[in-house]
Amino acid sequence: MSTAVIAAPARRVEPAAGVRCAGAWWPHLVAVGVYLALGLVVMGRYLADPNGTLTSHVPADHTWFQWLLSHGAHAVRHLENPLFSTAQNAPDGVNMMANTSVLGVTIPMTPVTMLFGPRVAYVVWMVGACAGTATAAYWALRRYLVRGGAAAFAGGAFAGFAPGVVHHANGQPNFVSSALIPLILVAVARLGAGGRWRRDGLVLGALVTWQLFVNEEVLLVTAIACAVMTVAWAASRPDEARRRWRSFGAALGVTALTAGLLCAYPIWFQFHGPGAFDGMPAFNTWGEDPVTWVTFARDTIAGTPAAELTQGRIEQNSWFGWPLVLVVAVALVMLWRRTAIARTSLAVIGVTALLSLGPRVRLGGTLTGVPGPQALLGDGVPVLNLAMPSRMTYAVIGAFAVLLALAWDRVPGRVVRTAIVLALVPLIPQPLPAMPDRLPPHFITAGTWRSYVPDGTTMVTLPPPDNWAGREQLSWSAWAGHEYAVPEGYFLGPDVDGAGHVGPARRSRATALVHLTIEAGAAPAVSAEDRATVRAEVTRWNGAVVVVRDELFLDLAEQLFGPATRVDDVWLWDLR
Repeated sequence: MSTAVIAAPARRVEPAAGVRCAGAWWPHLVAVGVYLALGLVVMGRYLADPNGTLTSHVPADHTWFQWLLSHGAHAVRHLENPLFSTAQNAPDGVNMMANTSVLGVTIPMTPVTMLFGPRVAYVVWMVGACAGTATAAYWALRRYLVRGGAAAFAGGAFAGFAPGVVHHANGQPNFVSSALIPLILVAVARLGAGGRWRRDGLVLGALVTWQLFVNEEVLLVTAIACAVMTVAWAASRPDEARRRWRSFGAALGVTALTAGLLCAYPIWFQFHGPGAFDGMPAFNTWGEDPVTWVTFARDTIAGTPAAELTQGRIEQNSWFGWPLVLVVAVALVMLWRRTAIARTSLAVIGVTALLSLGPRVRLGGTLTGVPGPQALLGDGVPVLNLAMPSRMTYAVIGAFAVLLALAWDRVPGRVVRTAIVLALVPLIPQPLPAMPDRLPPHFITAGTWRSYVPDGTTMVTLPPPDNWAGREQLSWSAWAGHEYAVPEGYFLGPDVDGAGHVGPARRSRATALVHLTIEAGAAPAVSAEDRATVRAEVTRWNGAVVVVRDELFLDLAEQLFGPATRVDDVWLWDLR
């Protein structure tokens, strides 16, 4: 449940007397088993050869998260500060808090990464993230909101496998790993209830801290949804709100103190540490196209790739399909007088859907001149200027999950339940697109590189690691467990003006020459100035060895560094 709405105070829904026996666990186990099976379907094309398979959607992001798994394991193995890394972008390093470091996942997964490597760990993570999010939503709905397991199962399935969630499984597991969000929402809904404000505040503060190290952007969306939820609930239940405000406020204060103490240094480091930056101009203008709400996503059984041509390929956060939107609209009408939760859900949907439009409205794939809500806020609002507006739709996913579960549970008759099933069936995920990925050269996997890269130096590869030509070279670093450093790379860092962008502040001449080689299919003639510039770059990077795997770049490297030496399955130039 990426972001959901649970009325405050949430009350446990007691099961019937007959379901307290041990045998009553089997429906829950079946639900979890189905969620795991769906997770395996989503990652089905990876299962036979996880080490040799890569997403064909956003390959660079896939490799980046493998690299992050190795980063977490490296930090644990060497007891190093995980908030910063010099394994990439040497010698300057990378501010990991300013990137999607997912330390809340990669550190706990250290044993898996160390035993099986980052490529296998990535697939395990993705399957577990899908199933874990669905299971957490199922638990929250079943325990606090609905009486029937089928209702909770439907809501949990949508929360964990909504089209927008599955779309992010194409290389962005941090947006699939939302198992903590239902727990946070339950904690907010119960905050201060029963007078246990200290305990409630401590629990919520700990959950917020953990989520900060999983996905800050989803945490921001959740915070906005919780604020809307709380205001809407208080407006609909003013008498109860007046009775609870003192204990709620006290618990919220404990939450702020707990999370503040635990998160103060990491947040300071993110915004003021080395490698920090101000805003993400390339991302904070991406709004969600309203037409996508009624469009079927590519990765569902009803979807096709055709819609991506006009309505977005990289970010598909809604894509609910028209049957589901219609069913949710009918559910809202039928639940309106039955429960205040429906009204708070609509408030969350309305506010976050508007925010998701971004600074300019995009309609049917066309960027219009109509200003969106973000245009009123401007692009200088702290924290918001780092977020992608379209991802506000994650709150809508959660609200839809709640409304589906409530409609199943509280509207009598089979018509609504049948409609819910018919609306969800087209959204069943297909196996995600994938393609073969080469293993790193034997020079890397066998550890031969250790004889050429002393401590404190770097391995310079051609291409240098980046999000395009050098994606594969970054995967070598992940495979080797960050035991050697590389220059440049694929990360978020400051540009020359301090704003956030992808990669180092300035692209090196070495990378520029690599791109020219790829575009022409052969190396360009290297001038004396080019040679001097690249050698100065390698000196600044403290390069000990230059390594080339593909013959396409051999001529370029020999023009820059002289005749090559063949070692194992690479060409190299020992610069020591």
